[in-house]
Amino acid sequence: MRLELGLNLKLSQQLRLAPQIIQSIEILQLPAMDLKELIENELQENEVLEVIEPAADAFSQTDEARVDTKEDDGSFEDDAERVLERLDDMASSERSSYSSRAAAQEASDRKLEAMQNAPAFDTNLPDHLMRQLDEMDLAPEVVIAAEAIIFNLADTGILPCTLEAVSDGMDVPLPLEALERALRVVQSLEPPGVGARDLRECLLLQIRPDTEDATLKLTLLRDHYDDIKRNKLPRIAKAMGLDMTRLYELMHGLADLSTRPGSSYSSGPVRYIRPDVVIEWEEGVYVVRLVNDYLPRVGLSGNVRRMLEKARSDPKLKEYLKKKIDSAKWLIEAIAQRQSTLERVVKEIVLRQRDYLDFGVNHLRPLKMQEIADVLGIHVSTVSRAISDKHAQTPRGIVALKFFFTGGTENEDGGIESRLSVKERVRELIEDEDKHSPMSDDEVAEKLKDRYGLEIARRTVTKYRKALNIPSSRQRRVWA
Repeated sequence: MRLELGLNLKLSQQLRLAPQIIQSIEILQLPAMDLKELIENELQENEVLEVIEPAADAFSQTDEARVDTKEDDGSFEDDAERVLERLDDMASSERSSYSSRAAAQEASDRKLEAMQNAPAFDTNLPDHLMRQLDEMDLAPEVVIAAEAIIFNLADTGILPCTLEAVSDGMDVPLPLEALERALRVVQSLEPPGVGARDLRECLLLQIRPDTEDATLKLTLLRDHYDDIKRNKLPRIAKAMGLDMTRLYELMHGLADLSTRPGSSYSSGPVRYIRPDVVIEWEEGVYVVRLVNDYLPRVGLSGNVRRMLEKARSDPKLKEYLKKKIDSAKWLIEAIAQRQSTLERVVKEIVLRQRDYLDFGVNHLRPLKMQEIADVLGIHVSTVSRAISDKHAQTPRGIVALKFFFTGGTENEDGGIESRLSVKERVRELIEDEDKHSPMSDDEVAEKLKDRYGLEIARRTVTKYRKALNIPSSRQRRVWA
């Protein structure tokens, strides 16, 4: 084989997205909180952008302005003339007052954000346990072992590994006896149940000597835990010499115990959902309103005039300003396009899911993104990006926009019910069943067919039941 170097020419065509188009796609996909962060970053990086008023509809543009943007030939002089025309409509005194108010508001927001982000005292489980450990008079070896156990606990307060594994993870492994003594110390700390190695031990640790019916509850958990899980209550009652009423009283007492004793000290951040859209009932119709009040409303800066005048004699500054102005225009246009697309998509969803808003989840109809895309004349991927990670506040509560899109099952009348609607019907049938003789999954499937005309396989009922965290018929049975 002969190897050689040479120059060759080749013609090819490639489809590439312009950076501005990529930015528009990313902005469309962002939820409101992430969009707020992006706008604030752009305000820091682009000198020709600033926060402006009025706040009523700052993201929208007139039809004439949009036409001008689309028909722009790239000339810097044309850009400068349009910038100057916009700036002439604004008084310089009003500009300075807006800027000062914006700066004051920004400083206030930073202080408020710092206060809200300050960690609450004593919310970390290891720190809470370590403070209690420091107050105890213990041998150094036990303290070291207890610290190792504490820092191996899960957020729930449960020890998910063996003591041997804890020892192997230490710089200087300790004997198993020392770790066992340390574990008893950890299990004596607050909150009760912390340091348990399984659920049964967690519940046992929470039953203190002064607990009501402590002896009976300890016997119930120690000797009959597996029968409790299998709902074999008659067998337990016979072994303990109790009637069913007394046994149920003990069971209700166990229900007050925590299965996650350390969860109240979890240091993980709480995720708050802030809706991007509000759907409200007003004067006989559902009205869609975008939540924009806390978003910075941006426009071209009043300082652009002076920068443009200086740029006439400085080619480098002229080119720099052109890029910044183009970037600002694209950002404003992309935000306006995002708001418009999101509003159109949600309005179409409301038209198709009116029954859900009126009557609840049983009336949620099957809906595909392609249906919305066809009506609005946009690509299905645009619909997907518009609803991604976004929530709506409705008369039925706050729900993800993706909640409205679901598949369905055809009934005998030719109608189609959504999967969520079928799940809700499964829940209702089980809630209304005779608790002393609960229905099997086969019987639930028969009920769905007889009452609603839905042909559902038993395995599908089982899948829906498990998704709803409903136990099996054996575990649901209430004994007389």
